[in-house]
Formats: sequence, C-alpha cells, structure tokens
Amino acid sequence: MPRSLSRRSVLATTAAAATAAAVSPLATASPALAAAPTLPNGTSKDKVLVVGMDGLRHDVIAAANAPHLKAMMANGTYGTSLLYADPMAATSSGPGWSTISTGVWPDKHGVKENSFAGKNYAKYPGFLARLAQVRPQLSTYAAVDWKPLDAQGTVTPGADATLVLDDDRDGYTAHDATIAAETESILRNQNPDVLFVYFGQTDIAGHNSGAASAAYRQAIDVQDGHLGRLLAAIKARPTYAGERWTVIVTTDHGHTDAGGHGGSAIEERRTFVLAQGPGIAPGARPADTRLVDVAATVFHQLGIVPDPSWGLDGKPIQERSTDPFETLYPALAGRADETGIPAGVLGWTRTAPSGWSVVNSAMGTGGVAEWRGWSFATDEFWSRSQRDQSRELNVRSRGVFAVADSDEWADKTFSGPFDSTLVTPAYAVAGKAAVTLGFTTHYRQEGAQSARVLASWNGGTPVEVKRYTADVIAQPQDLTLAVPSGAANVSFRFHYTGSNNWYWVIDGVKITTA
Repeated sequence: MPRSLSRRSVLATTAAAATAAAVSPLATASPALAAAPTLPNGTSKDKVLVVGMDGLRHDVIAAANAPHLKAMMANGTYGTSLLYADPMAATSSGPGWSTISTGVWPDKHGVKENSFAGKNYAKYPGFLARLAQVRPQLSTYAAVDWKPLDAQGTVTPGADATLVLDDDRDGYTAHDATIAAETESILRNQNPDVLFVYFGQTDIAGHNSGAASAAYRQAIDVQDGHLGRLLAAIKARPTYAGERWTVIVTTDHGHTDAGGHGGSAIEERRTFVLAQGPGIAPGARPADTRLVDVAATVFHQLGIVPDPSWGLDGKPIQERSTDPFETLYPALAGRADETGIPAGVLGWTRTAPSGWSVVNSAMGTGGVAEWRGWSFATDEFWSRSQRDQSRELNVRSRGVFAVADSDEWADKTFSGPFDSTLVTPAYAVAGKAAVTLGFTTHYRQEGAQSARVLASWNGGTPVEVKRYTADVIAQPQDLTLAVPSGAANVSFRFHYTGSNNWYWVIDGVKITTA
C-alpha cells in the first residue's frame, strides 16, 4: 500500500475512539476473554520477557511521563540505532519485527515490506521457534494484536501458548490492555520461561496524530503503564528471589513528526533496544547496538550459544565491539561543510585510531571537508549526508566506521582525483602459516573508481590481495593469505580512488592467525 497509509487498515473511527479512551497511563479495558491459557511448568531460573512497542520513536520518550521506561533506562542498557531503508527493506512493521524476531537483517530473512513476500523463516526462524528446536523444555508464550505476526509466522511459531487478537478490526487500546492483563496473570500465577508481548497503540497514534503530538505521548504513557504491570507481576512472583529475569523493550521503526513511516527519513529509521537483567550494565548507553541484537540477547541470557549455522547478525546487548574505530568517539565533531546535517550531531573525524594512518599524498584538493580522504563517521552522520543513495544499507557496521566517499566529497569545488589509503598497524605473523583479515564492507561501484586491499610484509612493497569491481552491500569479508617464509609482520592497506563516484566503508577489522 502507499507509504502514506498505515501498515494496517486505516482505522479512522476505531483508532480515534481508542486514543480518546486512553485517559490515563493505567487505563485498561476489561478483557473480554476466557482465563489465560495454562502453560507447561517452566524449567529455567533464567527467564526473559521481550516487550515490543510498535512505532515507538525513542527520542519522544523523554517528553512523555513513561516512568517505567525511564527507570529501565537508569537500571539497564539502552542502545539506539537506525534502520535500513529501501531497497533493502521499507521502514515498516513486517521487516522490523522480522529483524527483531530472527536476529538477522532483511537481506537474510527476506521480508522487505508488509506483504511478507520472500520471507525465509525456514532458514532464519524467530527466536521462539529456535528455542523450541534447541531448548524444547522451556515454557514459552507469545501475545500479539497485529495478526500478521502470527499468520505470517514472524513471532508466534514455537510458543507453547499464544494470544492472537485482531486490532486492525477491533482497535488497539482494548486489545493492548487485554494482552497486558493476560500476561500479568501468567507472570503472577504460572511459571513461564520466555515471553514475547506486543503493544500496537503507539503506532496507531503516530499514524493518526503524528509523533510530535500529545496523543502520541499519551499512547507511550499507556503502554508504559502496561509495562509497569508486567514488571510488578515479575517482582511479585513467590519464586522471584531465586530467578534471574531479563526484560527487553524494543520497537520495529520510528515515525515522522507528522505521522507515518516506510521511507528513509532519520525519524522513520529510529529504533532502540532497552534491556535490564543479569550481566547487563545499569545506565549504559552503547553506540554499537543494533536491532538484530534482541534475539542474540535472549539466547545469551538463557545460556544458549548460537550455532554459527544460524547466521545471526546480532550480538548480546552487553557485548561491546572491539573494533579500533570505536576508540574515536572523543574525536567526533559536528559538521564542517555539510549543510543537511544538524549542527548538534557529532559524527565524523579524520583522526585515525592509534597505530593506523591515512595516506593522502595523491589526494585532490578542495571538496567537502568531512570526506577529504578516508574519514571515520557514525551511521547517523554519514547517512544524513545524502538520503536514498544506499548509505542507509550499511547495516552491518556498528558505531564508528571508516568511509571513503568520493560522491559527497565532490559536492563542493575540487580539483584532482579522490585518492586515499587507509593503513592498518603491523600485525605479528612470525611462525604462522596463514593470516586472515576479517572486516565488514559496504561498497558501491561506478565508472573508473577503484577499491583495493593490499598487504605489506615486513614493511615491503604492498601487494594487491583483493579488488572490488561490483557492489558489495554490507557484507562480512575474510581474506586468508599464506604467510611468506621469513615474514615477521604484515600490514594492510585499503586504497580507494574515484572522482564524484560512490563510496567504500570498512568496519569490524579483525586479524587472526593460524
């Protein structure tokens, strides 16, 4: 359907009445359902509750009351990040919840919009389905009121019991309250191990009134009240003292101020992962969290080590990236020549990490200062420089990454070519048979531009070991080289040339030897 329409049916009458009915954060409708289903008795002291709040733009939480969300931010780890955009996938609910549930990006799970065409849940199932495979003794539950999350197999497969309501038909306020009431009953009176619950009214309020509206903030407050009921129910459990509970709150996409999502605006791409529980640092604000980290965090908190064959893109929220570029946060600056980036966004530097260097001896003059040779930037800063040129697809980079962008550099008067080399430190390889250079790359090819990886043994003449001649969109790379006889060390060079062409991103550089 057109981006201007809701991902659900347009609920002009029902949603408006529902918003008006939400008069206080704890206002709930009486559930018109039978008693909560009986789950199998849980078997784990490690327990996880995942709460999904649809279309919740995290930068609006501060303006809402939301005491429970704010308490979780103080007591847990809160990582914000940006989504992809087309052509990888729209910023809509089908791709968003698929990313959360499966722990992989849309180029793997296959869901690009709300038709769910191309879904690949057989290879990349949701975390509840995965738990049913590897830990079937766990007691699991899922409650949703956007029906496709059940009908399409996104969230509910693998759950021992489910509650599936139809809020496109009936409206979200009452059904969200029903989900809260039933889940509260299960938490207080039964022994579940893993639960996923979904609340949808924030998205409807966003569509109907916009993310800058009082109605949207009120919807956040109502859902915060639901969250508070669930947190209180956990703490009221008679066995709570002997249990280890993790609570995760997340969202599938953001909203524009005027209302709506699906496009590439920063406000539509905003997501977050908020978690508290054992081993999760209180008050932490990591910059390297991504939406794919929800499923990985669930597995980690249950003591499950993912099999590499699962192909997860996520990592536990408490696990920090060890990439050398992550050391550059103190050096990040605001815009210099860029005009479309807000002045308060600190997100670029040309200062290389310790031991690294940038060689610009053949670099042209002039151009946009931020991109004069290899630079280091954040996703928000770089993708704001120009929308809809696939910068939004750099999903497998985290935090700060290295970027050579001849396209943006050429947006200001320049002379000569873009010719810049990023040089790693020297790594010891003496006595080793092979060395592997691992990294993530996001590369777009055009015209005569070139992108080459070179190796220098013992400081000698660099030798080309890899050349890119076609697009490589957000993919991990491993280059394994035999160590020459007598080599004590090796350094690598990333050499990029162009002239108003595209760009090359490098991140997650890791050296291993065998």
